[in-house]
Amino acid sequence: MAREFQRGHKAKVSDLTAGTDLYVGVQIAGPGLTFDISCFGLDANEQLSDDRYFVFFNQPKSPEESIQLLGAQAGDTESFRVTLDRVPASIHKLSFTATIDGAGQMSQIGPGHIRIVAGGEEVVRYAFTGAEFTTERAVMLGDFYLKDVWRFAAVGQGFDGGLDALLKNFGGEVAEEEQPQQQAPAAGAPGFAPPPQAAAPAPSFGAPAPAPQAPAPAPSFGAPAPAPAPAAPHPPQYQQPAAPAPVHAAPTMAAPLAPPAPAPYGQPPQQPSYGQVPGQYPGQVPPPAPAPGGYGQQPSYGQVPGQMPGQVPGQQPGYAPQAAAPGAGLAAALQPYKEAPTGSRWTPQNQQLMRVDLSMGGQAVLARQGSMVLYQGKVDFSYKGAGFAGRIVGNATGQEMQLMRCTGRGQVFLAENGAHLHAIELQGDAICVSAENVLAFDESLQHEVRRIEGHGIPGGALFTMQFQGTGTVIVKTHGVPVVLPVTPTTFADSNAIVAWSAASQVILSSQVRLRRNAYPGHSGETVNLQFRGAPGNFIVVQPYEV
Repeated sequence: MAREFQRGHKAKVSDLTAGTDLYVGVQIAGPGLTFDISCFGLDANEQLSDDRYFVFFNQPKSPEESIQLLGAQAGDTESFRVTLDRVPASIHKLSFTATIDGAGQMSQIGPGHIRIVAGGEEVVRYAFTGAEFTTERAVMLGDFYLKDVWRFAAVGQGFDGGLDALLKNFGGEVAEEEQPQQQAPAAGAPGFAPPPQAAAPAPSFGAPAPAPQAPAPAPSFGAPAPAPAPAAPHPPQYQQPAAPAPVHAAPTMAAPLAPPAPAPYGQPPQQPSYGQVPGQYPGQVPPPAPAPGGYGQQPSYGQVPGQMPGQVPGQQPGYAPQAAAPGAGLAAALQPYKEAPTGSRWTPQNQQLMRVDLSMGGQAVLARQGSMVLYQGKVDFSYKGAGFAGRIVGNATGQEMQLMRCTGRGQVFLAENGAHLHAIELQGDAICVSAENVLAFDESLQHEVRRIEGHGIPGGALFTMQFQGTGTVIVKTHGVPVVLPVTPTTFADSNAIVAWSAASQVILSSQVRLRRNAYPGHSGETVNLQFRGAPGNFIVVQPYEV
């Protein structure tokens, strides 16, 4: 029986099937809509560095035929043959997308799916509907991606632009010549038959199909399919630029505005240098006048002109939103503040507001009591007690958290005192975070108080929370943090340190103040924290001092 995936679900291909010769079928339809269904072969930077691996209506196969466009069959609007063990080493991701050719938006589509078939058996299916989208004109349906081994992810991420914009997002560009030529699949396509349309079983690759039971024999994959008459001319032929400009790996949304996903810890976030970006925090140098532009323009990385990345319009003291263009109306004025599109379990709405979709992942979320600001759907909240032993440990170490358990099928929006929020996804690794810097986390994560040994301080130790396993923890900071690599000379103030890699060694010495609740019986003695560790270890520091 096929596994039913929801948006955001991932799995190793080897856990789904032992085969590598796979059929990928996409079914998508809407009244009066025409769709272009494509496959992007991306490099390690998630860019289309070789345009020969853009498989679409004008280029139906890759050079070595590891990706082949097969056409409509077996109830699917479009289908592909993917042979994973023939994909070249330079290709790290195969992204399957659907875009609307002409007018329309994804909210008009009916129920659809992307599915994988191996050996004649459907092994996984991700179903979607138009209710999951709004004004988007494209959707990234699913990905095969290489992370040690090939894996599959159900994406379901809407994209406001059409095929041209999606191509540019992956680092390609539109060629000037407009001479598209419809090509039939080459004679080298697999010669085994698709399933009969009457019974519509799953397609089979890797072995000849048995003789069909229906009176009419099934056509061969190698036979050229008749070219459908398009309702309107297709977009121009695409080509890869000689030197594509680097773009962000995540889809660049035109609207609604949303800040970029936070950079994973261990990599320095792309933040501007202090004093460089207009619209600083209070106490910094007054910013120059922002460049003119209305809400209709799309600033870089989803920010409003004249603001630092991560700031929210209306929360900066002295900030006055620009007036909407004459005649633009209320909708245009509010466009920059719309909810960010869905597509993953945890989605930042801005730097101070995080949304979690409880219907994805099938597990509960533990969050600080009082951090819920809004929820949609059927959500249940209950008190999550630490038990008698947990309260004793929390009180003794200063690492106590008052939590609520969120369950159900809906979306919960979390925030606390305008703090900056950062989603850290753990995949079997561990991170140390002070309890006062934790806003929420997946219940699947293991968490415990970790003792940091030291000498010359009351109690002889410091304490922190360690999170380990597979899931996401939401960390909050005062302002935009900085991530630094651990070196033999890395010292941090205990009020500024937020988190560090669990493999780092922490050494205490007497220079900088401790938090009052870092250990019982605080005497005012001052210490600082020195970090040591192998290359790859890191610390996260916030711009905050008591």
